[in-house]
Amino acid sequence: MARVELGREDVLAMLAEHPRRIAAATAVVPASRLKKERILGEWTAVDILAHLRCCADARGEFIPRILAERRPTLRAIDPRTLFRDTAYRDLEFSDSLRAFTRQRARLLKLLRSLPSRDWERTAIVTGGGLSRERTVLFYAAWLARHEPAHVRHVERLVSHTR
Repeated sequence: MARVELGREDVLAMLAEHPRRIAAATAVVPASRLKKERILGEWTAVDILAHLRCCADARGEFIPRILAERRPTLRAIDPRTLFRDTAYRDLEFSDSLRAFTRQRARLLKLLRSLPSRDWERTAIVTGGGLSRERTVLFYAAWLARHEPAHVRHVERLVSHTR
């Protein structure tokens, strides 16, 4: 299946939509279920949100750095390492969702303010194999493409509640 390229407006819409969908899906679910009920293999809703936060830290946080410097060299961060090393899985779901939503709001504010040319600003990313050139759009689109499956997993928990 060919990968469809996402434009800036699609990316912005998806990035704005995902935290809202997670909040709507979990609004009526007791905190104990979010922490204990397995949705995705061994993962709970708390784990899925922790994973999304780690991805936002590892990928989304490169965007301001790319914009702040002229073609910086950045070391790739593996979200799985962050998942293991952060305390995100120990937080209450509601606290973690608030943090994720705030982080996303900051990213969206930044991205919405960018002129078209800044979406194409680049960094050289090292680690995990060969160095590669990545753009602001690449990282924003990566997040937008990665999150929907996880959002659906959380939404599935609600369908089991009804």
